[in-house]
Amino acid sequence: MSYFKRFRRTPAEGAGAGRGRRVAAWVITVLAAVLVYLALVVPDQITRLPAGSSIPAAFVRIPIEGIVAFAVLLLLPARARGIVAGVAGAVLGLLTVIKIIDMGFFNFLSRAFNPVLDWPLFVDGYRFVRDTVGMAGAVGAIVGAVLLAVAVPVLMTLAVRRLARVSAAHRAASERGIAVVATAWLATVFLGTSFVPGVYVASDSAADLARDNVLKVPAAIEDRRAFAAEARDDAFRELPGDQLLTGLRGKDVVFTFIESYGRSAIEDPKLSQRVDAALADGDRRLSAAGFSARSGFLTSPTSGGGSWLAHATFQSGVWIDNEQRYRSLVSGDRMTLTSAFGKSDAWQTVGVEPGVTFAWPEGRFYGFDRVYDSMTLGYHGPSFSWATMPDQFTLKSFADREYTRPGRGPLMAELTFVSSHTPWAPIPALVGWDEVGDGSIYTQQQKSAQKPGEVWKDADRVRAEYAKSVKYSIDSLISWVQEYGDDNLVLVFLGDHQPAPIVVGATASHDVPISIVTRDRKVLDRVAGWGWSDGIRPAPQAPVWPMNAFRDRFLTAFGPQQNQALSPPRR
Repeated sequence: MSYFKRFRRTPAEGAGAGRGRRVAAWVITVLAAVLVYLALVVPDQITRLPAGSSIPAAFVRIPIEGIVAFAVLLLLPARARGIVAGVAGAVLGLLTVIKIIDMGFFNFLSRAFNPVLDWPLFVDGYRFVRDTVGMAGAVGAIVGAVLLAVAVPVLMTLAVRRLARVSAAHRAASERGIAVVATAWLATVFLGTSFVPGVYVASDSAADLARDNVLKVPAAIEDRRAFAAEARDDAFRELPGDQLLTGLRGKDVVFTFIESYGRSAIEDPKLSQRVDAALADGDRRLSAAGFSARSGFLTSPTSGGGSWLAHATFQSGVWIDNEQRYRSLVSGDRMTLTSAFGKSDAWQTVGVEPGVTFAWPEGRFYGFDRVYDSMTLGYHGPSFSWATMPDQFTLKSFADREYTRPGRGPLMAELTFVSSHTPWAPIPALVGWDEVGDGSIYTQQQKSAQKPGEVWKDADRVRAEYAKSVKYSIDSLISWVQEYGDDNLVLVFLGDHQPAPIVVGATASHDVPISIVTRDRKVLDRVAGWGWSDGIRPAPQAPVWPMNAFRDRFLTAFGPQQNQALSPPRR
């Protein structure tokens, strides 16, 4: 008997334990309410949140979804209430996961996540994290993301079920509370109440998010149909090869994409000082070597990333702004700039793609006779974070393997630069062209340069290193033209997209600079009607075209059909 007495609670002890359980229960209920409330009112764009002392005011909101959901739950019988609450919690948890993903997409790509089309982009996200913080950090990020994706819906389901039970247990108080909050929501709607500009107290953001994501499914289906029609509409499809690009016969035409080279690089005061100096110096050096240039702007279909979408748009003359369109394009037979050069039978076509680290069947779609990638360019130096090799090495390898090859015919080449790709550290430095060798010279540069983890601690440093990386790419290209360019060179270089919002902000345009460089005045005379600016820095008032307009304008300007009506570019 004495044994059982040892564990028998006194009345006071029992009362204390009861109070403890009640306090714990209320704490759990409050935490559940906070979790559900935040899921309903937190915006999917971090930039919508105000800075400093205004942050708490941004969370003073009344979510209509919560009012409606708990009103419905109170009307249901107990068994149905539990099932509906569980389903509602799971749906809210899934929407919260999508909202978190949206935050990342807006932060890096300036747009929302598309749950129908964007899954392949997670691979690129993993590579970015790996190159920024290392393999251990990338693995940790994957584990954390998976746990979060599972935990959020589970916790949200439990939270909504608990709140439904508590509301039913205190029905009278719950009904009064719902009536009061619903009245307040209506009042704030009519009054347009807002404590923070652009963030209204009456909230329906969760419903908007759900509606938008549901509508993306039929939108994707309709977009597939629309794209098929756009791809078939091609004014140059049936044109014989001997009528293509007649104004460039005998020329070496080199298209070069400078990664993340956006309009902000030359117009944003936080970035332009370094880049403008590189462009001004480039103009002087090109002029001294007998070259002239014209420049304008193109509007890219993407921002912050997705370079392949921009390349496909530029090459095909069709607006490619999502993975579905890209896959449809490269599985079809749309004529590209590269295949137009090949169809004319006057050029050998070459792709130089140092960012390609795996099989690239798209090379056949574009129409390249030969493709050099990260494994075939002969580089034996270190990688510079995401960049497999410095841009200067890419140019030197192209010169050695193709451009200066004895006895060759005219070339059409596309070169894709990678040194200005995020995370913009470490950045290589120019060396003498006769010192490039197999790339081993860059080993010491890579060791002593800044690492991504150091740079990404501070937004100002990120912007500075971005501008520095663009300057390096421009300097490399101008130096190559000085070293290797001749009377037959026609160089077209452009950016693929703007960098991430951390560099240019959330409201920057999608415009990128584009320039044509040559010694042949007849080439520039053919584009005189474009209204482009003199030099390699486009003036602020220079024309802006959608990127998919370039293919037709270029083929028209350099073909015998200069006055032919073009198929209208679509966006």
